[in-house]
Amino acid sequence: MRAHTSFRLGGPADLFLAPSDPEDLAAALSVLRDEGVPVFVLGGGTNLLVADRGIRGAVVDLTGIRGLEAGAGTISALCGTPMDDAAGFARDRGLSGLEFAASLPGSVGGAVWMNARCYEREIADVLESVESLDDGLVLRRRSIEPGVWGYKRSPFQSTSEVIVRAAFRLSPGDSRTIDGEMRRHRQDREAKGHFLHPCAGSVFKNDRSFGKPTGRLIDELGLKGLRTGGAQVAPYHGNIIVNLGDATAADVRALIERVEREVADRLGLRLEREVILAGDWRD
Repeated sequence: MRAHTSFRLGGPADLFLAPSDPEDLAAALSVLRDEGVPVFVLGGGTNLLVADRGIRGAVVDLTGIRGLEAGAGTISALCGTPMDDAAGFARDRGLSGLEFAASLPGSVGGAVWMNARCYEREIADVLESVESLDDGLVLRRRSIEPGVWGYKRSPFQSTSEVIVRAAFRLSPGDSRTIDGEMRRHRQDREAKGHFLHPCAGSVFKNDRSFGKPTGRLIDELGLKGLRTGGAQVAPYHGNIIVNLGDATAADVRALIERVEREVADRLGLRLEREVILAGDWRD
């Protein structure tokens, strides 16, 4: 799985399927369900730490299910479409609202599932509707109800539905102005070191009740640069853990847990993970 995650870590899956369109996806899920095979649905592989032992059952990779369409003040994107592509597609059509997603790692499906957030904007701010396959593999369309979406939370996190397509309601804008904002966001990510080493971006969510961003809390405890094996709290950002090239998934998990303990013991605060652990973590 290391070739399919932004950490560049993770052992093999028992079975790896890569459908190319929604019909292939539904057919694959139907066969797996009928055969009783456990399924892990994979998006862009960001915000994900896969165990060194890999994943038992089948991994269904959605990144081949790509496509973009424009409507009247909207765009729709299939689940495997990179968010950066969706933002560029909107810009080219003079549609504003997805600038914050410029260079955002991951896919449309993953961003919707997580309700991805950055630069004080989140996916739910511009999301109009989502099409998903329900437990019976019936395609359903869900309109957005703001009350059930929150900070890096979506209703899909409590279901087994598989996101297939998302539609975004955008506003008219000047393509050059939109492009300028997107460039600034890319430059900011580069300046913060998001692309220097394999990583998953922010490891922990921010909590406004803490009074400051999680990365700053970790920095003030002197934990930047802390290492476990080949994993390191980035010297340039307290809320990023990087793979220095020879890390194992176990190294990263141990370092996450070490940071959690330090923050709990010294500040009395409980960090909430943004990174999801997947696979066979048996000792």
